[in-house]
Amino acid sequence: MEADYVVIGAGSGGSALAYRLCEAGKKVIIVEFGGSDAGPFIQMPAALSYPMNMKMYDWGLSSEPEPHLNNRVLATPRGKVIGGSSSINGMVYVRGHAGDYDHWAEQGADGWRFADVLPYFKRMETWHGDEGRGVGEAEWRGHSGPLHITRGPRDNPLFDAFIEAGQQAGYPATEDYNGRQQEGFGAMEATIWKGRRWSAANAYLRPALKGGNLQIVRGLARRVVIENGRATGVEFERGGKVEVIRARAEVILAASSLNTPKILMLSGVGPAAHLRAHGITVLADRPGVGANLQDHLEVYMQYAAQHPVTLYKYWNLLGKATVGAQWLFTRRGLGASNQFESCAFIRSDSGVDYPDIQYHFLPIAVRYDGKTVAEGHGFQVHVGPMRSKSRGSVTLRSADPRDNPVIRFNYMSHPDDWDEWRKCIRLTREIFGQPAMAGHVKREIQPGAGVQSDAEIDDFVRAHGESAYHPCGTARMGRRDDPMAVVDPEGRVIGVEGLRVADSSIFPRVTNGNLNGPSIMTGEKMADHVLGRRLPSENMEPWVNPNWRTAQR
Repeated sequence: MEADYVVIGAGSGGSALAYRLCEAGKKVIIVEFGGSDAGPFIQMPAALSYPMNMKMYDWGLSSEPEPHLNNRVLATPRGKVIGGSSSINGMVYVRGHAGDYDHWAEQGADGWRFADVLPYFKRMETWHGDEGRGVGEAEWRGHSGPLHITRGPRDNPLFDAFIEAGQQAGYPATEDYNGRQQEGFGAMEATIWKGRRWSAANAYLRPALKGGNLQIVRGLARRVVIENGRATGVEFERGGKVEVIRARAEVILAASSLNTPKILMLSGVGPAAHLRAHGITVLADRPGVGANLQDHLEVYMQYAAQHPVTLYKYWNLLGKATVGAQWLFTRRGLGASNQFESCAFIRSDSGVDYPDIQYHFLPIAVRYDGKTVAEGHGFQVHVGPMRSKSRGSVTLRSADPRDNPVIRFNYMSHPDDWDEWRKCIRLTREIFGQPAMAGHVKREIQPGAGVQSDAEIDDFVRAHGESAYHPCGTARMGRRDDPMAVVDPEGRVIGVEGLRVADSSIFPRVTNGNLNGPSIMTGEKMADHVLGRRLPSENMEPWVNPNWRTAQR
């Protein structure tokens, strides 16, 4: 079995890359361990808490005990299904801020400035804006790409109350946080189309499969076959047998920022001493493989509602059945939304040039695992700093490909993180104290009125901080003379010919917001690097608060 290109992983980056390679007439085989994404648990947006907690769809990864978070072990869901994590995520669509990509370029990712990546975001999007409200910045957005981007109806009064409260607190409104101005309060966007999760599988894989150039082979990727310094294929296991798929041109890793470094190390590419300790022959000593692990940590700030306007009225067997039935027959109603319909991006302090705090507003008090914390009507925001200085690692547990890697995020290990978190909590309380929201607030459930001092806030974060499920950075992109870089700006693994990476592993620093959009963009752009072509840069000027040096808002 062979193809021009063999891709490991049918997730966000791998699906987009395979689509573009097939579009160019190349033969592609994707090796994917996960199975079908059929069924309402994945396809119904409102059911998002189910697939990320089902062994059928999730790899079941978790961190090691986190020393700065009371030694808690944190769940780290990754999609074990076609579409990868885009098939089990919250469907929130965030490009990131222009400053994120300019920072990448400053760190050695030449050709990855915002002006360079903007054309790829536009190429991948079909953006529907705030249809019916006449709002949006069309020139910043794409209009004919595979990925549909929509906004919810914001029927619940709490969504607009949250946006209004932000303005009352002195923050700007933004018509499109994925356009010219990220900073401010506004409508949140989602990868939902016609009431259905618009995953990378729906956007990219299914159209590519119809073209005849793509084949998906189910099995567990064990290692990249490297012969005489060149990747020539992928060794994988299916049905108890080990087989090899040959690549005529290249092998491309897109297995996630947790499994990509694992496969690199199993293939002999990584920190030499660590590989030798597991009896693996070192083919390329790259100490950066598995290093630089980053994530977003978040908490849920929850409030009991003064009025029965939240989604709690549907949080019972009859309510869920009604919502589910309406969705099954019409693809409409509450089931057609992820319920993250308003959001905000703000700066934590003066001297911060672009937003470093993100809010997802949700009109019910509930956890990602579907367990309600508040009894009765309530609502919450997911909030956390976006640019933590803490760094962790991914290492091998053993040389057995079936063993999960050892994941150490090392959350809150940098002292600056604590100060940022205190600002997060206090700024959020100020927003919810504005008239637009104060009339809806009965009391603060979490952290609770008793949590006020720095020490009390720190204890709350230690006890309740959770992963926002945005791991990245473990095969960092940089210049070829950078000893900690794993891939060059073309995505080529340094020290091995014919091998690239096309997922969030390559991010030098985590982007400002959810990672599905940037991961898909990475697959889109990396396909052009493979094909030796490039979209022209677009030098559009994003909005930056003119008073950022002296004012927090």
